[in-house]
Amino acid sequence: MTKLDIRAALAGTLPADADTATLVGRVWRPDVAGPSVVAVRPSGVFDVTARFPTVRDLCEEADPAAALRAAEGELLGPFDVILANTPPDTRDPGRPWLLAPIDLQAIKATGVTFIASLLERVIEERARGNPASAAAIRAELQKAVGDDLAALKPGSSEAARAKEVLISQGAWSQYLEVGIGPDAELFTKAPPMAAVGTGMDAGVHPKSTWNNPEPEVVLAVASTGRIVGATLGNDVNLRDVEGRSALLLGRAKDNNASCSLGPLLRLFDEGFSLDDVRRADLALTVQGEDGFELEDASSIALISRDPADIVSQMIGRHHQYPDGVVLFLGTMFTPVKDRDAPEQGFTHKVGDLVAIASPRLGRLVNRIRDTDACAPWTFGTGALMRNLAARGVLPTKAR
Repeated sequence: MTKLDIRAALAGTLPADADTATLVGRVWRPDVAGPSVVAVRPSGVFDVTARFPTVRDLCEEADPAAALRAAEGELLGPFDVILANTPPDTRDPGRPWLLAPIDLQAIKATGVTFIASLLERVIEERARGNPASAAAIRAELQKAVGDDLAALKPGSSEAARAKEVLISQGAWSQYLEVGIGPDAELFTKAPPMAAVGTGMDAGVHPKSTWNNPEPEVVLAVASTGRIVGATLGNDVNLRDVEGRSALLLGRAKDNNASCSLGPLLRLFDEGFSLDDVRRADLALTVQGEDGFELEDASSIALISRDPADIVSQMIGRHHQYPDGVVLFLGTMFTPVKDRDAPEQGFTHKVGDLVAIASPRLGRLVNRIRDTDACAPWTFGTGALMRNLAARGVLPTKAR
């Protein structure tokens, strides 16, 4: 076994066009014993907490990108220096490091938004957590469903007819219901403040024997429902747990350090919009200390539900998020490359380095650890409010 250097994997963290992007992040400052909201600019990382105590406050601005560009702040240093100090194994606790780029927002996710992922979820359910039987089920399901499912619009009359055919063939599933039915799957991925950022450890429960990364684009949504930016996310998933029962989704999805976001939140401006998200390409790489390597790629253009439509199902007159929300858009990545033995598929091992990259959103990197070996989550909303109050940066009136 060879321990991999996560600092080398962090190369290329910033978007390719970072010099013109409007980028916001969060940094832990040991000198104030708390987090700061930062603007990441070509000239360095600037603490703008005096203007925006939380990323939530920034996202509530009428024009978040313009507000961030106009904000003055304290220079904390070069981005590369702060990034290099982020991995916990080599961190100097007396110097700043990066955090996940959100704070008070609810962390939501949607699933089964790509046909490839849809088929894998059906396999997962019918295999009941047993990877050995997945290959045969995969072939059986593809024969029953065929390729026409990829052209179906969820909720359409054509999708309803396909549902009838699948039921008659005994191939219907709750995953197909949310994949081609009118209602998107929406669930809570993690509590606010629980996400980890790039360069940090990501957690997989040690009892899981079949799990995988889920690389996704994540939208930042203001309390009004307006989409204001995007970042990358890893919706770490325990396939064996979810495969046993959909009612175990919470156990499969929400564990210590199992939600990764970053590296930074890119705000929408004149050079980057939701249309750029719709065209975004993602790349996934996994490197193991055992020499295993996996590479894959996908495009948001293949999503079966438009991102704006999913957001409209999540927030509105029937459900409000006063502190805003971030939304994982789902993934078409379903790693099936055998790792240990034929027909056993992919599962993580401790020490894996997972990198998720998109040219205009940057590169999100995490090392996989057991959940109880990752740093425990101890700094929540209450601690944040007390810290900001002690620093004298909380506004007296709502913005």
